[in-house]
Amino acid sequence: MKSIIGILLVGLILVSCTGNQDIEVGQKTTMEVNLLYDAGNVIKGEVINAKFKVKNTGDYPLVFGEVRPSCSCTVPHKPEEPIQPGETGEIVAQVMTDQLITKNVTKSITLLTNTEPSTTTLIIKAVIK
Repeated sequence: MKSIIGILLVGLILVSCTGNQDIEVGQKTTMEVNLLYDAGNVIKGEVINAKFKVKNTGDYPLVFGEVRPSCSCTVPHKPEEPIQPGETGEIVAQVMTDQLITKNVTKSITLLTNTEPSTTTLIIKAVIK
């Protein structure tokens, strides 16, 4: 059921986007993104602001359908407009450390995009002091 909703969401985004290039369903592109953000040592209660630079290395606009965090303490933000070929964008995620009970933090964000494979997992790591 969730995958059907995700596919419908991507389709809706593809239909409603305006940009430099027409977008058609089924167009696959490629991207470069650092998969790991290491926040190092943080103080409990501090908000981790992880930033992932995303570059569209393909021939078609890069469209983000869904961006899912691994837990409710992580809040991701995706580009609202497609990233055109050769251009860059940013995924920003905030991790709220005040409710975490572990010292070693590893959180993930799953991206659903028009790439092959269609899912990419980003990791945020930190150590709470």
